[in-house]
Amino acid sequence: MGNGGFRACPPVGGGLRQSLLNIQQALGGETTPRLLQETEQRLAAELDQWGSGAADYFKQRATEIKELMVILAGAADVAGERDQRYVKQFQDFTGRLETIADLHDLAQIRDSLVKSAIDLRACAAAMAQESKQAVAGLRKDVGIYQARLDDAERLAGLDALTGLDNRRKVESSIEFRLGRGQPFSIMILDLNGFKTINDTYGHLAGDDLLKKFAAELKSAFRVTDVIGRWGGDEFVVVLDCEAHEAAVHRNRVAKWVFGEYTLESQGALRKITVAAAVVGVAVSRLGDSLGGLLGRADEAMYREKRAPVAPAAGA
Repeated sequence: MGNGGFRACPPVGGGLRQSLLNIQQALGGETTPRLLQETEQRLAAELDQWGSGAADYFKQRATEIKELMVILAGAADVAGERDQRYVKQFQDFTGRLETIADLHDLAQIRDSLVKSAIDLRACAAAMAQESKQAVAGLRKDVGIYQARLDDAERLAGLDALTGLDNRRKVESSIEFRLGRGQPFSIMILDLNGFKTINDTYGHLAGDDLLKKFAAELKSAFRVTDVIGRWGGDEFVVVLDCEAHEAAVHRNRVAKWVFGEYTLESQGALRKITVAAAVVGVAVSRLGDSLGGLLGRADEAMYREKRAPVAPAAGA
């Protein structure tokens, strides 16, 4: 009986088992009617005490479980309010938990808890899946908008006619390098006689020449160099190098870029020579400003423009 009481309710069964062992030891000697009567009374008292203790213990545990159900019901209600798509499911779940608090049958409590847990897990899984899909959709939309923004920024920095960087983009690249503090060079190029070409062959031929010259200019430099149209027939190149290497690039441009170009004018193909007349180079200095650096390159260009220049190879 003591072992059974311990298995039924361990927290209070230990005392019952020890008391019954003591009673058992008291019966080891001579047995008398008086002893049997006293033993019966002690046994009844121990069982009554054990029963009251076990009942109080289970009542306390049941109260704690019911309080927990109420807490869970409140938490589920809050979760349901956060996602209106699952209001009914959470309301049903909350109602079921509140009902459990009024139950006294442990089997009913267990069955209701299992069903509630299954429903809650399914509801949470559906919310998680929908959240995952929503996040994936949001990331996709953000990616599309980012790509559009990148395209818009790229187009905003391009010269519409030549496809080179425009003046704003070139100025931004120069200011970035000035802020970085590492030496670099800029090269300004001006096409000789461009106005005459426009006047003689028309503006369409002039535009065609600018596009072809821009393509040749871009092919003569590295992908890390910044090649831009400054405006009209002026072009700017930003090079991450110092004076000696910039001079090498300048000579290569004079040989490769300047020369004969074939243009269509008034239904006929014509060969037009672009002279290597004006290339001004300036190297950045510590504390330089955008205006100061461009001013030195511009001054170098005009010094060359005023001096006699031999035609480039192939001119």
